[in-house]
Amino acid sequence: MDSIKNFLRNILTWLSLPSVKVTDIIDIIILALLIYNIIKWIKNTRAWALLKGLGVVIGIWVIAIVFELNAVQWIITNTLSVGIIAGIIIFQPEFRRALEQLGQKNIMKSFISFDESKDRGEKFSDHTMEELIRAIFDLSRSNIGALVVIECETMLNDFADTGIYMDSLLSSQLIINIFEPNTPLHDGAVIVRGNRIIAATCYLPLSDNMYLSKELGTRHRAAIGISEITDSLTIIVSEETGRVSVASDGKIVRNIDSDFLRTKLEEVQKKKTIEINKIKFWKGRIWGERKNN
Repeated sequence: MDSIKNFLRNILTWLSLPSVKVTDIIDIIILALLIYNIIKWIKNTRAWALLKGLGVVIGIWVIAIVFELNAVQWIITNTLSVGIIAGIIIFQPEFRRALEQLGQKNIMKSFISFDESKDRGEKFSDHTMEELIRAIFDLSRSNIGALVVIECETMLNDFADTGIYMDSLLSSQLIINIFEPNTPLHDGAVIVRGNRIIAATCYLPLSDNMYLSKELGTRHRAAIGISEITDSLTIIVSEETGRVSVASDGKIVRNIDSDFLRTKLEEVQKKKTIEINKIKFWKGRIWGERKNN
């Protein structure tokens, strides 16, 4: 009987939770908020692609350990630390900008940014798509140069910072007015996020591809350059010929018509609706449900 009691006592002791202090709870909350905001920041920068690639490498490393692939283990073990340091050096401007933003923002507001919102999976509405197509081909008929970057998954905040923020609802009249010659905003690129123009006169990196046609000017090389480092779709209107081109994945398709452009935009436009109701602490609301339609 005593042995059974001792056995049960040992089991209960093993299953018993450690003592948790108030400071431990505060420590966990601060650490969770810190990790959440770091991941949220990384997802809004080009470093997100690097992080995903690093995750793939770590996954291969785990598989190599499980199946005792010694050569793969040796290669990854000896290059991983160097790769992390190289990544920090490459993305040094992003890290510096993050620290600057941390000093400028209200810390509590950035941590507790709960708001009720509806995030639609589609990147932009059909109305916005038709307005954009109408504007592009109106500019084409007038031989007015234009450069419009459609943001996809990779955030383009770094490039929007080089221009003038607008945060305006996209319309064909506004696009045409922006690129009208001899106006303050006509030079540079327009960046579109969802149904809104977030910035104009933005500077884009030029492509270093030596095999591009010599017929392509700075506007086309900038469109290819941004498509090489992000997943964006860029629309170009040639000022010399009025012809319309699109660039994505480091490639450019020239002399397209409105039907081809509509097809490319529909590929970007993801027709799923996700409704997320987030809590507002000051209004005492509760978490809602995420609906995937």
